[in-house]
Formats: sequence, structure tokens, C-alpha cells
Amino acid sequence: MTLLAVERIKLFTTRSPWWCALAALAVVIGFAAIVSSAAPTGELTEVSWTQFGYGFGMAVIMVFAALSVTTEYRFGTIRTTFQAVPNRTSALLAKTGVVAALSLVIGEIAAFGAWGLASLMRPEDLMLNTTAEWINVAGVGVVFALASVIAIAVGILIRHSAGAISLVLIYALAVENLVQLIPKIGKDIYEWMPFRVADRFLTGSGSSPGAAEAPLSQAGSLAYFAGFALVLLVISLVAANKRDA
Repeated sequence: MTLLAVERIKLFTTRSPWWCALAALAVVIGFAAIVSSAAPTGELTEVSWTQFGYGFGMAVIMVFAALSVTTEYRFGTIRTTFQAVPNRTSALLAKTGVVAALSLVIGEIAAFGAWGLASLMRPEDLMLNTTAEWINVAGVGVVFALASVIAIAVGILIRHSAGAISLVLIYALAVENLVQLIPKIGKDIYEWMPFRVADRFLTGSGSSPGAAEAPLSQAGSLAYFAGFALVLLVISLVAANKRDA
């Protein structure tokens, strides 16, 4: 509990978490407002459409998560942390837990804020009547939390802010989509890419005409994404214990 308290204090005494939180909320809720105001009456009938901007909000959260660890490496404060807490794994897990918890809260506020605003702006029924619709909204915070774990793991491995941020953003926003361009097998590989699977967790198989069936159930998709985050975190912790701070 002491480690968690220390990491919480370190996190909330800097400006970047506050700015990133505001940016994530603005992006997710802002896109919901834009979509709600632009879509013709009768067309915005699915709850999942209210979360149109969640991917951009997730990108902001990943930047924030990567900075939470790379900034310590940049200014050398990680050495002080490891001197105070010789068990590096415990120290890094505490940081991961605090950042993931904050990401979860930000994601839930953003998702329900976007859904609530869209519900007020649209005449269609956007009530959360089914389990799938609840996952569409409440699942965003879970995805944000797991995405932050991935970003922290990358930050621990790379240890440089610019490199870590560039990698997580380029991969999450571009690389997976580019995989689809691989002849013959690209689309099949794409369905198993981690952030694509996370999107499937939120939206299910998809109801649009011609949408491909998801290879995993929504629960399976969540487990797959969580497993990817866990494996990457374990690799980063092993690397952190073997390298000099």
C-alpha cells in the first residue's frame, strides 16, 4: 500500500496526467458531439457509435502512460526509486497499477460522458438495454487500462519518451491497419492483432453489412488483449531487472 501511495503522489504532483486526462475526455466526448450533430435523424441507432472517438482517447492515455515511466528514466529519478525499493518488480508494478486505475476511471468518465451527451442530442433510443450495449460503453475504461499497461511496458523497454510514444502511437493508429494490405493473409492476420481484438471486445462481431465474424467471443477478445498486455509487461519487468537503471 505504501508503494501505491508513493506512486499516486508522484503521479498527481505533475501536470501531464491532468492535461492528458482532459485531452482524453475532450476527444472522446467531442467526437460523440460531432457525430451526434452531423448524423441524419434515424441513422445513429447503435450505442457503439457514441464511442466513435475512443481510439483517439486511448492514444492520449497511452502517451500519458508511457510518459509516467520514461520521464523517470529521463531525469534519473528512477534510480532513487530503485534505491528506496530494491525490488524493482514491486516498484514498477505499483506504478503500473496506479496508472491503469487512473486510465480506467478516465475511460469510464469519457465513455459514459460521450454516451450521455449523444443520448441528449439524438432522438433515437440509445438506452443501454442489453449486455452488449453495456460493454460498448463500460468496456472503454477496461480497454484504456489495458492499453496503459502496454504503453508502460513499452516505456520500460525503450526508456526514452520520444521513442516509446512514437512506437505506441504508430503501432496503435497505423501498423495494424497496414497489415490488411498484405496479400491473401493480411485480413486474417489483422483479426488477431491486439488492438483490433480490443475493438472486437467493445463492438462484438459488428452488425454492418458484410462485416466479418469475430474469431473470438467478446469475453475471449478481452482475455486475449489482457493476455497480450500481461506478456508484454512481464517481458519489460524481466528486462528492467537485468539492466542498469
